[in-house]
Amino acid sequence: MRRLSLSSREVSSSRKLRRNFSVNCVAMCGDCVEKEYPNRGNICLENGSFLLNFIGCAVCSKRDFMLITNKSLKEEDGEEIVTYDPDLCRNCHHVIARHEYTFSIMDEFQEYTMLCLLCGKAEDTISILPDDPRQMTLLF
Repeated sequence: MRRLSLSSREVSSSRKLRRNFSVNCVAMCGDCVEKEYPNRGNICLENGSFLLNFIGCAVCSKRDFMLITNKSLKEEDGEEIVTYDPDLCRNCHHVIARHEYTFSIMDEFQEYTMLCLLCGKAEDTISILPDDPRQMTLLF
């Protein structure tokens, strides 16, 4: 069995069983990531890839930058949804994950969410007012 060393991590070029996921009819590969859907707290990325979570391509065994493909932007009921396949292997075009980022305004807050097998899951809420009402203290 041939192995390619990838900076303290190794990816086998002859994997027999792959962990595949399907979201909106797009297959995603769990063998290419160190941790599936890592919790990223409030770090919501509109684009890019979380390369620290990328082990390497399970098909070609290379660890390289990824291609962003199939990017789409749509608006539904005041919510902006950005979806793309960022995690496409540059060498063999293996789909690693599908990235979804949403932005909406609810009352006095901007709400962001991110969901991606590679980049993780995250939510953030930011006040659009000069003074965040959640940070105000009662003056009694």
